[in-house]
Amino acid sequence: MRYENRADAGRRLARCLEFLRDEDAVVLGVSRGGVPVAFEVARHLGAPLDLAVVRKLPVPWQPELGFGALGEHGVRVIDRAVLAESGLDPAERETVERAERAELERRLSHLRESRPPLPVAGRTALVVDDSLSTGAAAEAACRVARTRGAARVVLAVPVGPEAALPHLRTVADRVVCLQPLRHLGSVGAWYAEFGQVTDAEVATLLAEAQRATATATGPLPAFPSESPSPDREVEVPTGPVRLSARLALPPTPPAAVAYALGSGRSCPAHQRVAAALRRAGLGTLLIDLLTEDEERTPHNVFDIVLLARRLRAATDWLRRETGLPVSHCGAGTGAGAALEAAAEDDIRAVVCLGGRPDLAPPAALARVRAPCLFVVGARDTRLLGLNRLAADWMRCDHRVVPVPGATDLFTEPGTVEAVANLARDWFTAHLARPEGASRPLTSA
Repeated sequence: MRYENRADAGRRLARCLEFLRDEDAVVLGVSRGGVPVAFEVARHLGAPLDLAVVRKLPVPWQPELGFGALGEHGVRVIDRAVLAESGLDPAERETVERAERAELERRLSHLRESRPPLPVAGRTALVVDDSLSTGAAAEAACRVARTRGAARVVLAVPVGPEAALPHLRTVADRVVCLQPLRHLGSVGAWYAEFGQVTDAEVATLLAEAQRATATATGPLPAFPSESPSPDREVEVPTGPVRLSARLALPPTPPAAVAYALGSGRSCPAHQRVAAALRRAGLGTLLIDLLTEDEERTPHNVFDIVLLARRLRAATDWLRRETGLPVSHCGAGTGAGAALEAAAEDDIRAVVCLGGRPDLAPPAALARVRAPCLFVVGARDTRLLGLNRLAADWMRCDHRVVPVPGATDLFTEPGTVEAVANLARDWFTAHLARPEGASRPLTSA
């Protein structure tokens, strides 16, 4: 079967994706060629459309052949077989990667402009491209979706080599390929019209998809209780010390979040994140795990055993006070405490915000069963590495999501809002998750 163009391929592909119509799905078009295909899929399913921006790593003397691909959030995929066959030496490979990473950043800046990425955390990410070649670009796009916190990843393409599919099925939860071919040949041969897709076309399709979604669904619904929820100062008993905290309960909340800070007091950024959780209908207990006097001693700030013991006591108090299931949100060294405490408790979900989860002992990390989200500033490479190190010990459902343009405290414009959206989506997605239902997944 030969497609007229990418739009025709998208319409045909969409008919095979009806099983996603009732899911909370976001369609991610692999930029740029996959976007016209993804646009038709998104329109058919009535789903929002966003980008998965990737760059092929071409063999210099054979540009159509890629030895890997790069994606947003530091995603990097290498095809070892192609790399070995090409004979590229390390210096040549580094030159290609440096050039393609720079082009990726340029395209991200140009294509995203003032349009922030759609929230994917806790949702189904439907990754759509116009074809497969080696499969490296599709794999990179799927891994980008994972880093953005997708609960499920589905890859869909109109045509591709059947040899690439088995590996891609280990990367995505499901792969849909309309025409899996033993001998693909040139991708362009399967399209009557297969011209280059421009940045302008991508921007036009994204804008049109946004208008279509708004028309079909009306304005995006506000979260329950857009006005601030009444909150009150409370004292939480944690053994011999009573800690000051702020408790806020919207009407009939389904769950509560113990929001733990190891140091720094309750700064405005964390108050804004907690407010976003309340607007989503969740109760919050914003608590500093140390008194002001204790915080002046650096050893206390890094005493994860002490912090975790106090968070467990605060969690027990919150359950007694509200009768609600409890999740943990931790910032700074409070992230390590949140995981240490979750290892020994019945916690619904955990979110670590730019913190030090690596301070929790590996044995505790391996015992955590609640689904965990690690949100880190992409520009803080050291902290990102420490979060990934902690994630490597975990056996539960977990994601590491770097926030583009952010450093450790999320002080850059728009980054606190992005962090708040990620935390909100993660907690709300796991409200009804049965205990023990977490499954091991590889972190980004």
